[in-house]
Amino acid sequence: MSNFNNSSARVSQTRRAPTPGKATVLAIGKAFPSQLIPQECLVEGYFRDTKCDDLSIKEKLERLCKTTTVKTRYTVMSREILEKYPELATEGTPTIKQRLEIANPAVVDMALKASLNCIKEWGGSVQDITHIVYVSSSEIRLPGGDLYLASELGLKPDVGRVMLYFLGCYGGVTGLRVAKDIAENNPGSRVLLTTSETTILGFRPPNKSRPYDLVGAALFGDGAAAVIIGADPRINESPFMELSFAVQQFLPGTQHVIDGRLSEEGINFKLGRELPQRIEDNIDAFCKKLVSKSNLKLEYNDMFWAVHPGGPAILNRLESTLKLNPGKLECSRRALMDFGNVSSNTIFYVMENMREELKKKEQSEEWGLALAFGPGITFEGILIRSL
Repeated sequence: MSNFNNSSARVSQTRRAPTPGKATVLAIGKAFPSQLIPQECLVEGYFRDTKCDDLSIKEKLERLCKTTTVKTRYTVMSREILEKYPELATEGTPTIKQRLEIANPAVVDMALKASLNCIKEWGGSVQDITHIVYVSSSEIRLPGGDLYLASELGLKPDVGRVMLYFLGCYGGVTGLRVAKDIAENNPGSRVLLTTSETTILGFRPPNKSRPYDLVGAALFGDGAAAVIIGADPRINESPFMELSFAVQQFLPGTQHVIDGRLSEEGINFKLGRELPQRIEDNIDAFCKKLVSKSNLKLEYNDMFWAVHPGGPAILNRLESTLKLNPGKLECSRRALMDFGNVSSNTIFYVMENMREELKKKEQSEEWGLALAFGPGITFEGILIRSL
């Protein structure tokens, strides 16, 4: 029997009272593989590992590495893996089996570590977790990683499980929306939302016919994140954000802009040049729709912004289009700099940065937006209230 409801436990430290029945974020955690790559070392290592000697491609990747603003990233891929599976660095070799042998256990291992870090911050027992939402675009198997993670954590056999596969960069905010709905419609529930991603499925030698591979090599990283979501926080829980309203929207006729296809060589991505422009053209209306849910007159610059940093171009255009003050997207830029684009995980690194920033302010913003964009083109957004 858990002692999680013991009134002698630590008292919630919030500056604003949670709204009864609304889902809140109770804790957050993250985890990474052991391989840390400084951006200035990436090009030499990548070309050495793939045995590529094309100087024109190398120069292009060097330029891309500078424009991404990324400083460090973590990766599952290592010299030891390439020694065991040299075919991963060989053009045209069927390697999906080998990639999944690496990726499937790696994403669950990172998800486990992120979940344990989150549960430790939360202070509750794994036996109090009633639901699990598992997000990944990096593994393929039946049963899925949700079952392996539940087993590794020792969750109850009747824990409610949801898998969200291959959503790409907006998967973390989708997970928040799903966890919010579960928490608000199942009184007393506590939802563990975990995201975990690796670039193993897309690793391949550089090729002039696949320019987006270079963007991926310069921008993406590996890692995991986890949050505990629940409504009506108990006396020994410390909610720091309230998930007020959620909206998902796709842009008709844009399915081709972000295109990912699984093949015998792994997963192949194509990214249309029009992506930043499409986001720029539609983001203001989407944000207004979210803000209108509050029935409050909220100005953009009176809010905080937790935006998935798909890349610096997207952040720059969003900042310009919405006329945001300098520094409004600093938490997103810092997450991109420290970890790269880690797909569905990245929004949680941004939210953790935002939590720390809001703590520093005596008069912090009460309302904010969490936003992410991905294949579809799909927009995911949540109107968040800081507690």
